[in-house]
Amino acid sequence: MTTKRQSMTKNAGMLALFAFACTLLVVIVNYFTEPRIEQQVKAQLIRSTNEVLSEELAKSAYQQRCIVVNEPQFLGNDKDQTIRLIELNQQTAAYVYQTIAPDGYSGEIRLLVGLNADSTISGVRVVQHNETPGLGDKVETRKSDWIYQFNGQRLMDDKDPRWAVKKDGGQFDAFTGATITPRAVIKAVKNVLIYHATNQQSIDDNATDC
Repeated sequence: MTTKRQSMTKNAGMLALFAFACTLLVVIVNYFTEPRIEQQVKAQLIRSTNEVLSEELAKSAYQQRCIVVNEPQFLGNDKDQTIRLIELNQQTAAYVYQTIAPDGYSGEIRLLVGLNADSTISGVRVVQHNETPGLGDKVETRKSDWIYQFNGQRLMDDKDPRWAVKKDGGQFDAFTGATITPRAVIKAVKNVLIYHATNQQSIDDNATDC
């Protein structure tokens, strides 16, 4: 009995030591890679920002002001999201929203939505997702040109029936075998337009240098 107890104690100790070593390894790897990952995310964000602006504005020496908001109903979840005002010659030329489609097929889809000063869409880009390769990942520009359907679009009102996939009576194409993903993206972009329509003045008044 004593020998059996000793064996169990020894195995439990080894298991605890192994778990501790694994946890320590994860912490160390995270410590050394997190800054680099953060830098890459920021670099990707800058590249994607220019992609959702008009070509002329993206090439200009524009300035930015920012405002951080928490609007889970319109911007996807309860995390803070940044809205950037793109200014040229001290005039607001565009807005860039960070937002999330919470109901993608494989979870959240992070987006940037660019709006011209007249509230038409200048561009939409997916910056992060976990959608199925070969199906839902067609929201990426390197996989298909689907996302370009948003360019130049506007919202007439919050019940605008055009803002849906054609299968649901709207104007947007869907992917064969993957309708959930485009539905989620369309809904997220539409929510940005609804939010912008009622909050543009407040954003203009309260954004600060960033």
